[in-house]
Amino acid sequence: MTKRLASAVAITDSNHVLQPLQFGSGQFIELAIIFFILAIVAAVLGARGVAGVSMDIAKWLIIIFIVLAIITIVL
Repeated sequence: MTKRLASAVAITDSNHVLQPLQFGSGQFIELAIIFFILAIVAAVLGARGVAGVSMDIAKWLIIIFIVLAIITIVL
């Protein structure tokens, strides 16, 4: 059974607390993989527009990830 907390920061479940999406700890690469898989599924199902947009989003997330990784290594 799920319920929403008054602060709307997290959703509690019977065993754990689901945290909101936070960028910075590998989330860009995880989102890129999700959009890549979505693009493949959409292409197989014939939705070329969705596949193209998903692939573009995945490409930009990978680029952002690489740029942030290089900045982190340099600093």
